[in-house]
Amino acid sequence: MDSNGGNAVAQTDAPARSYEVRTFGCQMNVHDSERLSGLLEDAGYVKAKPDATPDLLVFNTCAVRENADNKLYGTLGHLAPVKLGRPGMQIAVGGCLAQKDRDTVVRKAPWVDVVFGTHNIGSLPVLLERARHNEEAQVEILESLKAFPSTLPAKRESAYAGWVSISVGCNNTCTFCIVPALRGKEVDRRPGDVLAEVGALVEQGVLEVTLLGQNVNSYGVNFVDADQPRDRGAFAQLLRAAGRIDGLERIRFTSPHPAEFTDDVIEAMAETPAVCPQLHMPLQSGSDRVLKAMRRSYRKERFLGIIDKVRAAMPHASITTDIIVGFPGETEEDFLETLDVVRRARFTSAYTFQYSKRPGTPAAELPDQLPKAVVQERYERLIALQDAISLELNEALIGTEVELLVADGAGKKNAATARMSGRARDGRLVHFRPGDNAGIRPGDVITVDITAAAPHHLIADGVVKSHRRTAAGDAHERGVTPKTAPIGVGLGLPSIGAPAPVAAAVDGCSTGCSA
Repeated sequence: MDSNGGNAVAQTDAPARSYEVRTFGCQMNVHDSERLSGLLEDAGYVKAKPDATPDLLVFNTCAVRENADNKLYGTLGHLAPVKLGRPGMQIAVGGCLAQKDRDTVVRKAPWVDVVFGTHNIGSLPVLLERARHNEEAQVEILESLKAFPSTLPAKRESAYAGWVSISVGCNNTCTFCIVPALRGKEVDRRPGDVLAEVGALVEQGVLEVTLLGQNVNSYGVNFVDADQPRDRGAFAQLLRAAGRIDGLERIRFTSPHPAEFTDDVIEAMAETPAVCPQLHMPLQSGSDRVLKAMRRSYRKERFLGIIDKVRAAMPHASITTDIIVGFPGETEEDFLETLDVVRRARFTSAYTFQYSKRPGTPAAELPDQLPKAVVQERYERLIALQDAISLELNEALIGTEVELLVADGAGKKNAATARMSGRARDGRLVHFRPGDNAGIRPGDVITVDITAAAPHHLIADGVVKSHRRTAAGDAHERGVTPKTAPIGVGLGLPSIGAPAPVAAAVDGCSTGCSA
């Protein structure tokens, strides 16, 4: 049986087995979990009810940080007696940590039934069946991608917002990062397939799409042949083409790389109304010396120059970043350079991390690994500076009107405060009081005035100024989320016509974006 043929699992008259997918890590993992859910439901599984012990528990793992290993193995340890008391229960481990640890998972947790990697998520249903039949663990780790994940069905988590991968893998060699070793070299989807998936989501009511890639702005690296150089405008063209899909109100993307961020992308963002005025631009360090040691192929002034250009084109754009504190050999002077960039760039927010030594990365072997106390002290100074900047920027929005796409589960204190939550077009989280508008649902669109601010969110406690009910809100109210069928059969070169549902969206789109 073909290990990628999830739909080929034999069906029986037995009650449907329930499943739960638990996701650790980045947005790419979240989207992969949607594919896993789609595969399992096509194979006859049903999603387990909240707080119920499922017949199948799938862990989609991350390996970026050291505590990911501890978290997984600790959780698996707690599940051993649960599985012993539930005959027939299965446990599967996939994702980046599975790709890295391979046979180690079964050695440390022999009650795990299936281990699969980042390149063969489509194998899961067949591996589960094989594990049941053979009564032994099945481990299948492929070294390279055989088919793009979009060739698998996906059961989406949200009625109003969707992830769409435009590429997988990464061609960079950052010394702190293990992702290229686990996800492989960059492979790009054909533009027509990307647009077809976006169109399929919009047809089912989705208002917002986030384009995903380890390095989205290098999109088009595979669109080459012997006589044609890489089309460096492919990502900008893709943004413009997606913006022409009728009904798509918001487009976001993550994450670009500063070294390859070009002016045409800034122009496409500014000139395409559906593209949100938001940019996540990973800095990692403000020290040129540390950036060189990280193999980040840009320098401080290049990074700040991009920020200046984005703000010139979109003065109210929200710019966020990633920063690593305590990279091996980082001096106090290096750290002060990072603080200088933070002051000058004035990020809306920053995802800050203490350097985590990852076996298998070049940085793990570097001398001058910093003491935990030094890293912690610098980390706290960075957090204090960024929080102060975030609060100042957010307070400047008090009294302004914002449009929100109402979100589900975005406010942990909403039940106590009688608020709901939504995302502004620039990505900021806003908690608001619905007041007499009891019919507001996740997926609807409202406008409110900002009345208060905190470093990580805004508050709108005044009246809701407008409320637009949407098909996404209708779907959420019914408990229905989109399910997208497999899209595309190939990788790389855009050699065939765009699928019919979005053919009009790609008119006028040249080389890199003409599927």
